[in-house]
Amino acid sequence: MQLGSFWHLIALIQSISYAYPCLLGLRLSFVFGYDGAMLVINIYYSGKNGAARSFAKAMEKTGLLELIRSEPGNLGYEYFYPAQDEETVLLIDKWVNQEALDAHHQSPLMERIAELRDRFDLHMRVERYISIEDNPLDEGYIRH
Repeated sequence: MQLGSFWHLIALIQSISYAYPCLLGLRLSFVFGYDGAMLVINIYYSGKNGAARSFAKAMEKTGLLELIRSEPGNLGYEYFYPAQDEETVLLIDKWVNQEALDAHHQSPLMERIAELRDRFDLHMRVERYISIEDNPLDEGYIRH
């Protein structure tokens, strides 16, 4: 296979996997050796006077969210607002593995995120998880 044909094949797989998310693992296996597990980082940003929510909105308005979501190995980057705490925003950040997260941390985007975080005077609490395989016994409790 010629090099140009190889990249055409990669582009085709990527376009199909964007249209059909169930094929996302196929696309990522070419990039980082994705095996179906994922690294999930929950980051709780807290501030005062609505600063955390303003930060999340600024991340979207500046285009940083889309840039992060398009990084190789990113599986998801979503903000949520806890019902019990209006001064906190939860970021659920998903990566194929530690190497992909390390590459993200070394990217120029991290400096821009840190600048925004400092501008809104936010503090962080972080939780890290590695996903496990689905358990068929859980299916009886999940409504699809």
